[in-house]
Parts: sequence; C-alpha cells; structure tokens
Amino acid sequence: MLKKQQLFVVAGGIALLLGLFIFGRTKPDPKKLAQPTQTAREEQLDSRSILETAKSRLSPDQQARITVLENSIVRGDVVSQKIKVYQQLADFWKDSARVFEPFAYYFGEKAKLENSEKNLTFAAHLYLRQLKTVDQQSLQVWMANQAKELFEKALILNPLNDSSKVGLGSCFIFGASGAASPMEGIQKILEVATRDSTNMYAQFMLGYGGIMTGQYDKAINRLDRVVKAEPDNSEAVFLLAEAYERHGDSKQAAHWYEIGKKFVNNADALKEIDERIKSLK
Repeated sequence: MLKKQQLFVVAGGIALLLGLFIFGRTKPDPKKLAQPTQTAREEQLDSRSILETAKSRLSPDQQARITVLENSIVRGDVVSQKIKVYQQLADFWKDSARVFEPFAYYFGEKAKLENSEKNLTFAAHLYLRQLKTVDQQSLQVWMANQAKELFEKALILNPLNDSSKVGLGSCFIFGASGAASPMEGIQKILEVATRDSTNMYAQFMLGYGGIMTGQYDKAINRLDRVVKAEPDNSEAVFLLAEAYERHGDSKQAAHWYEIGKKFVNNADALKEIDERIKSLK
C-alpha cells in the first residue's frame, strides 16, 4: 500500500531521475502496458482505503487532530466550511505528516468545490507529476484517475485549454479509466501537437508515451525537439537518454546521461548515473 512517509517531488531533477530509473533496464511489453494487469485490477485502490491507511500510520495525537478536522463540518454553509477544512487537511498532510496522497486528495477536493480552472489544473498536475515517480501500478492508476477527473472539470470551464487536453491524454497513458489503451491518450495529445507543433508539453508527453509503448524511435524524435527548444528541461534530457538506451544506441544514451548530470546535485544519484554511463561503454 502507501509508503509510510512518501516524499514530495523535489526540484533539481532528482525525483525525476528516480522516476525514470523505475523503468529499469528491461524493455516494457506494449501489450502489458495497454491495460492494467489482472493483479492491478484486483488490487485497485480507492480514496477511502488510501486515506485510512495513511491515517493509521500517524501518531495517536496526529490521528486525533485529523479526526477533529474531519468531524468539524456542521450545518450551515457546508461548501465554504468544506473548502476551509479541506485546506486545513491538505496543509496537515503536506507540512506535518509529509505524505503526498492525502495532501493531493484534499487539495483536489477543495479545488472541485471552488470550481476554479486555475486550482483544478494545478491539483491535476500535482498528481501527474508525482505519479511518474511511483512504481506501484495500482497507486499510479489511482493518481491518474484523480488527475483525469480534475482535468475533465477544468475543460468544462475552458474547453480550449491545450495544456488540460494534453494532461487528460496523459492520464490515459498512465492507466486512467475510460480508455481502452494508452494509445487513446496518445491520440488526444497528438491532436494538440499536430495543430501546434510548438507545444513542448504535448511533444514531451508524446515522447513519454512513446517510451511506455515501446515506440522508441518516435520517442527520440519528440524528445529531441523538446531538448532543443528547452535545453534546461532535465526530465526531457533523462527521458531522451532512456529512449536512446532502450533503442539500442548506447553512445547517444551515454551522451545524454552525461548532459543530465549537470541537473543533479545528489551524490547517490550521480553515482547511479555514472554507473549507467559506464555500463553503456
């Protein structure tokens, strides 16, 4: 289930690097990526179980504090009360407990009540960024579903927001319900990229999707565009290195891993990169 103190995504490319290394060195099977495995379906997580598990790992004093907050909504202007309490709960899980899932959940629930496009998309992108670092498929799917609902609500408010369209397609790549395979998500993103080739978010997610579905040549093409337009995009640099490695081009993979080192200031992560570069030579 949940890690006891799952850390938030940090700056500097470290969490992104760790997320990429979750892929491992074996090539993924596109057929397996096309839909959740039977085990994942059987272990499908829901918000209630995630919240209960996180709460059970708190100290007695923290559990009591959470219970008071959860029970503090009374009759009256329930919506405004819920918004206030959800913010307090989100702050607790973020600042005191430092557990991502319940923080994101309450932040997202608050955004739904506020019905603000800005807050809905911000909450959705929180999930989308974090799920890339998750190696538990059922948890990743839960996050993708949470993000999908938020993007859908944001698109009702602004149907022309390309970032939200790309975000929604990305949710399907990561297993959100409502699509038969990741390819449906890729097609949604492709619609944006075809209309606007300068949308680097769309190009990046097409590259990500290409790696996940084993289309490494296409992933390289997309990610190469991104790093040329955004040379400081650390996630794109590491993804490009990963794509080249999976495509069998060790020289280019080592080159891009070497470039990626400038974004990393963690000794253990740098050691991992150096070992990977060494293995490619």
